[in-house]
Amino acid sequence: MPTRSRARSPGSEHELRARAEALAGGTLGELAASFGLLAPPDLRRAKGFVGELMERALGASAGSRAEPDFPELGVELKTLPVDPSGKPQESTFVCTIAPREIGDVEWEASLVRRKLARVLWVPVEGMRSVPVAQRRIGTALLWSPSPEDEAELRFDWEQLAGLIGRGQEDAITGHLGKWLQVRPKAAHSRSRRRSFDPEGSPTLSLPRGFYLRATFTARILQQHFALGPRRQPPL
Repeated sequence: MPTRSRARSPGSEHELRARAEALAGGTLGELAASFGLLAPPDLRRAKGFVGELMERALGASAGSRAEPDFPELGVELKTLPVDPSGKPQESTFVCTIAPREIGDVEWEASLVRRKLARVLWVPVEGMRSVPVAQRRIGTALLWSPSPEDEAELRFDWEQLAGLIGRGQEDAITGHLGKWLQVRPKAAHSRSRRRSFDPEGSPTLSLPRGFYLRATFTARILQQHFALGPRRQPPL
């Protein structure tokens, strides 16, 4: 079977949506094989495998740059590991936090807002009991936040960004934020990055990122796929 390295960037949202719809029902193993890759036995040492595979298949081009995955379209790509009922199994990473810059940014210009303005959600089977290669890809959803969604996300962001901007990162716990939360984003607890303390003096702190709570992404899927008893989940 011929293989390819990466799909070209889509020229429109319509093309992106069509590509994502074509993947629905297939498995991660089949998709990986089309690129000459093997799915890992588990994701403990390959946490980025599913997202990177989807980026390759759909033609995402942003790489590690601080912009949406499809820069020309302004669309971010997010995979969602879900259970058989379509319920997300974990929080969703949005972006890393630059503590030395966040205090000078308003919500409208924030990376969180740019990343969440338009999102292609791709549900994927996430049960650990199912081998990675056999996990199915679900029905994708192209989404933008409603005015209510954005108001709630903005409230969370301003509360959390305000603490970070004042050098009070250590006061942030996982309980802060209704939908958006701040969590460590590092390979291990010894990782450190430049920051500053409440007096403005330079210091080092644990790298952190913004995450969407699973309850928020569950609400998105419930609204768009009408999940519930005898209703159709996205898988």
